Amino acid sequence: MNMAMNDIRIFLCGDVMIGRGIDQILPHPDKPQLHEPYANDAREYLSLAEQLNGKIDYPVSMDYIWGDALAVWKQLKPDVKIINLETAITKCDDFDPGKDIHYRCNPLHIDALRSAGINICTLANNHILDWNAEGLLETMLTLKNAGIKFSGAGENCMQAMQPAIIDLKTGKRVLVFAAGMASSGIPANWKAKPQRAGIYYLTSLGLETLISIQKNIKLHRGPNDLIVFSIHWGSNWGYDVSDSFQTFAHSLIDTANVDIIFGHSSHHPRPIEIYHDKPIFYGCGDFINDYEGIGGYEEFRGDLSLMYFIDLDPASLKLVKMTLIPLQIKKFRLQHASDNDCKWMLQSLNQSSRFGMQLTFNDGQLVYTHQLG
Repeated sequence: MNMAMNDIRIFLCGDVMIGRGIDQILPHPDKPQLHEPYANDAREYLSLAEQLNGKIDYPVSMDYIWGDALAVWKQLKPDVKIINLETAITKCDDFDPGKDIHYRCNPLHIDALRSAGINICTLANNHILDWNAEGLLETMLTLKNAGIKFSGAGENCMQAMQPAIIDLKTGKRVLVFAAGMASSGIPANWKAKPQRAGIYYLTSLGLETLISIQKNIKLHRGPNDLIVFSIHWGSNWGYDVSDSFQTFAHSLIDTANVDIIFGHSSHHPRPIEIYHDKPIFYGCGDFINDYEGIGGYEEFRGDLSLMYFIDLDPASLKLVKMTLIPLQIKKFRLQHASDNDCKWMLQSLNQSSRFGMQLTFNDGQLVYTHQLG
């Protein structure tokens, strides 16, 4: 995959869930006790994965889970790597009793994120406060001490609305704002307030919310900044994109000059739209999780993940090219998907899209080259 010398390359992926079973195979597993109606021990998820694909020789190295993604990152050299971190990094035992599922990993496992060179974690999602405010605060402190920036959560609402900022070698900056909605399963009481830690929570997709986002972006934006708006929204399964989601995404581009809409929450990739030369990812799918061996919804192939590489023109910040790399989760590790699985993903995205954008298959990559309007 060639890139023009001065193009900006952004890497995105969907939900990174390194708690429960995955936490158990890393070098410093937390206590395995769970508070779920489905399982009471995190090692049950490890057992399900091993029943499906064979024994995992653990403890594994900190970079084990990334597997073949490491070589892809090394080859394609993105300027910024952005993930949605859907796991609290904490040893707190004070779980939210209103939630059925609670994700956490030992703070010592922050080295798993560092081994991948992650620059920014978005935190406005439905698992980051599974261990209440104490767990969130420890997560943020652990990320900060590791040199990994984050957005979408904070000690108060002002902090939660602030972007994570990365300076590029070109002198430009990437600003990543992150918000979440109830439609993804986020409890309303997780909303950050003036004197309460929480997340940047959108109560609606109406005009009042849009104006608030516009003002917030304007407050932080400098000339030539690249704006990424991350949003955790929608259901776990299905390819439908609601009209309200599309209208809101268009409005963020039209009125707030957002350059990339980074949507996630669905367990599998949803369609992509190019609007006014800007990409809208309605659902990036899970990137890594411990769902291996869990039955149900097989038609959506939740075992397949995507790496998203977005090349932008450095002057206009408009889309030039997009390359998606399909991977498969096997033994809690990312590996290259087979050609057949790559073609299945290609067909799935192309056939489910009502937006006209069509990807092509080329040597294990799903590619879209954009002609600027």
